[in-house]
Amino acid sequence: MINNFRFNLPGLCVLAFTTLVYADNWPQWRGPTFDGICHEKNIPAEWGPDKNIVWKLDLPGVGCSTPAIWDDRIFLTSEDGSDIVLMCVSTQGKQLWKHKIGSATRRARGDEGCGASASPCTDGKHVWAFAGSGEFVCYDFDGKEVWSFNVQQRYGRFNIAYGMHSTPTLFGDHIYMQTLHTAGQWVFAVEKATGKEVWKINRETDTPNNWESPHGYASTMLWKKGGDGYLIVHGNDYTTAHKLTDGSEIWRVGDLNPNRSGQWRFVSCPAVSDEVIVIPTCKNGPTVAIRPDVTGTIKAGGQGEIWRLKTTTDVPTPLIHDGLFYMCRADGQFICLDSKTGKELYSDRGYNGRYRGSPIWADGKIYLTARDGTFRVLQAGAKFKELAKNKLPDEFAATPAISNGRIYLRGFKTLYAVGTK
Repeated sequence: MINNFRFNLPGLCVLAFTTLVYADNWPQWRGPTFDGICHEKNIPAEWGPDKNIVWKLDLPGVGCSTPAIWDDRIFLTSEDGSDIVLMCVSTQGKQLWKHKIGSATRRARGDEGCGASASPCTDGKHVWAFAGSGEFVCYDFDGKEVWSFNVQQRYGRFNIAYGMHSTPTLFGDHIYMQTLHTAGQWVFAVEKATGKEVWKINRETDTPNNWESPHGYASTMLWKKGGDGYLIVHGNDYTTAHKLTDGSEIWRVGDLNPNRSGQWRFVSCPAVSDEVIVIPTCKNGPTVAIRPDVTGTIKAGGQGEIWRLKTTTDVPTPLIHDGLFYMCRADGQFICLDSKTGKELYSDRGYNGRYRGSPIWADGKIYLTARDGTFRVLQAGAKFKELAKNKLPDEFAATPAISNGRIYLRGFKTLYAVGTK
């Protein structure tokens, strides 16, 4: 970015360098630290069709994936007629390239999800994307394909009611992914440079292989503290942690399906922090907090469990920041808890609707995304305060992404860049 400018005064160089230091990339769905948190300052709280919209770009079709952003490049997937495409857009709002990576799949429940639901990820040199038809691809920043393979051809045909929507997780030299469905409970890692398999496991479960329970719509998550880390897999009545080196299981949380009903599928993903991991379930099931350093099997009320709440989010993935746990239910109810004790600090129903995008934290604010284009901005903290309620003329299922002072909002028709510059 800095090479695009010419400076005559040393002071301006220092100012530009300072700005870049405090600008985050948003390299994958849950942001730079895998937790939905952005550390930038001066992020807008208010916008509308004629307010704080830096630019907008018409998209070729529907998509639910969150953009991945690195410096001046934005990557996103989209339907384009009968195709799924990977697009590269500049932060000036210009399409740089577009390539077909897969085929459009049946819309889940008509409009809930599509083959462009999984979010891409990037390391600043390459971008990786997964299409619901099974294609897993790697491109360089100039739009040249590096490798590709079809997950269904390698690991078996998907047998899942509403389509495969899991987002890959990029960390270090590997990319991790879960594909949980009736025909297979696979978790695997591939080399990011080649697509070659590093390891795969068949994630064992004792859940009856009936109806929804084997169908996992969540994505792998990464828990990381210092030099330690592991992969979290969520679905089929259990949440498990796995070593990054070989996929072997570290811990397993059970008693997440109250009556072992087959009508039970996980969509939301766990929220992670250094000191606690909070596991949502679905429908009217529980939310469970555990210690990250546990091993073995953790049952309700057992060692390793910190607290258990008799409500959950169902679709949006929650987040944890500064000792507080924030959860937006699929109907818009917003709940704030003490993350260490599970004590409810407040609950608010300020705007009912369908919520599919997940909340993010930035600049002391919580951003919530309703499907109908209503965005609530709340003050972060133990007391409820709504700062703004914004509306755009589009539908939104993607989680916002923030980079270099701008919020990128991916609608079904349009990509919006929100900012004050």
